[in-house]
Amino acid sequence: MELGLDCIRALKSLAEESNLSEDVIVASLEAALGAAYRKYREGTTEPEVHLNRETGEVEIYDVRRTTENPVAGTSEITQAEAAQMGYSDVQPGDLVRVPVYVHPEKFGRIAAQTARQVIIQRLKDAEREVVFNEFSEKIGDLVLGEVIRSENDQVLIHIGERSEALLQREERIPNEKYDIGMRLRFFLLDVRQTTRGPRIVLSRTHPGLLRRLMELEIPEIADGTVEIKGIVREAGARAKVAVATTDPSVDPLGACVGASGARIRSISSELCEEKIDIVLWDEDPLTYVKNSLSPATPVKIELVPDAERSVRVFVKPDQLSLAIGKTGQNVRLAARLTGWKLDIQSSEKLDEPAGQTR
Repeated sequence: MELGLDCIRALKSLAEESNLSEDVIVASLEAALGAAYRKYREGTTEPEVHLNRETGEVEIYDVRRTTENPVAGTSEITQAEAAQMGYSDVQPGDLVRVPVYVHPEKFGRIAAQTARQVIIQRLKDAEREVVFNEFSEKIGDLVLGEVIRSENDQVLIHIGERSEALLQREERIPNEKYDIGMRLRFFLLDVRQTTRGPRIVLSRTHPGLLRRLMELEIPEIADGTVEIKGIVREAGARAKVAVATTDPSVDPLGACVGASGARIRSISSELCEEKIDIVLWDEDPLTYVKNSLSPATPVKIELVPDAERSVRVFVKPDQLSLAIGKTGQNVRLAARLTGWKLDIQSSEKLDEPAGQTR
């Protein structure tokens, strides 16, 4: 039977509109015709359906199993019946393919509804698979999205042409507003396949977002001249980034900050005015700790005896609050960045015994 060239053209058009391959569209149609035939002919096994993409001709084969004692109402047949169909050399249990000469118009309303449901589900599953494959390859990258819903714990982001992603509460910058229509950059955190389709999870708090923004804004980081050695964030408030250079002629701090601070200001504005400290990484841990406490400048750093990865840092009295930071934020981030326990003390106590704090 033939569906005709008009059908072939319609399939090609559907493939373009749905962004699916012709293979997927044809396989969906073949599955739908197979499902319709099973509904039309109760008891049949899985039929084989082949669509000729050049002519629109469809071939349906009723697959039957040979047996000595066929059960009525099933697709089982005897060896003698198989021989009458041209299969003379078959054994019990063998499958035979019998051509079906019936046009889909004969299948009836129920079979047509079944075919419709099958092809809709097949195309939906194929679209979900395309979305999953597309975004699973982008995990860890920046994506641009538009807020389409913001209600309580539900913030949905439109990304791509037909895809939606979720911004969970713990992945949002505190006090950042997500108004409908707002366009922002996000870090693609995860993609999971679920029964309802791909679940795409975004983040505005992940350190990777800051890393990707710096790669985008700072050419020296993009080309590898400046390396990011570590990033810690308290999203929306403050971040510290440790950098180093592979070219002695390049100042990594100046490259990141930019002329008059233009580069770092651009990144900060993207992150709800988050303050970003760029610090110089160093192989020497004590020097690294000293740098990490920027903008404060320690006057002395000493190891704490009998304590693992712990140092005592002395700063001038007028810099004590700066070193500790608001609610301890500066020293907390410095400790996370370096991996060392920091005990900040006033330089007035240089000659006094002091207990260790974290």
